[in-house]
Amino acid sequence: MVDYLKDAYEVSIRRACEVATAPRSSYHYHPRLDRQEHLRVRLKDLAYSRVIYGYRRLHILLQREGWQVNHKRIYRLYTEEGLTLKRRRPKRHKSAVPRNVRIEPKGINDVWTMDFMSDQLADSRRFRILTMLDVYTRENLALIAGQSFRGEDVAAILSRIVEERDTPEYIHCDNGCEFTSKVMDQWAWLNNGGWTSLVPVNPPRMPILSRSMAGSGKNV
Repeated sequence: MVDYLKDAYEVSIRRACEVATAPRSSYHYHPRLDRQEHLRVRLKDLAYSRVIYGYRRLHILLQREGWQVNHKRIYRLYTEEGLTLKRRRPKRHKSAVPRNVRIEPKGINDVWTMDFMSDQLADSRRFRILTMLDVYTRENLALIAGQSFRGEDVAAILSRIVEERDTPEYIHCDNGCEFTSKVMDQWAWLNNGGWTSLVPVNPPRMPILSRSMAGSGKNV
């Protein structure tokens, strides 16, 4: 309306604002849109490196790094950047996660690997065996059998092994629920204060626990 009065009657902005009863400060105001580019970039980096994480777990990782933001803002940025998880299974010729170069060990305790084996007894009762290996020396670190394992059990076994040896730089594992649980994520972050959770490596769907990004917060 101010622009119309100014152009149609060739009056000043002051006069047009008086006639339209509009404050001049409102007419001259230009909104400064804070897109929070740094937060967007960090959120995208975490989402691409942790392909199975939703916005809530990404919010926890950002809080650990010192970002003072609530989960509502993270969800808004999460959706605006198109990071929503696709629940549909990919086609057979497509990989579920981006490939990356497998980390090659250069010494003892550089890279560990862990996985489960399963079998059944003569009475048809099934059991599982947690195996853990130092990739560089091929030393067997754990060979523990049980009928069921949870994330808490795996974390406790890792804690016992770490007490006897130095902590590894990376741990290769698959996407099983025992390895991707919140308990394992918290354990990985709390040990040495710098471990993060799952990062994809080659072959596909094989993540690793690493010491790549050190967190500075205390929200677990």
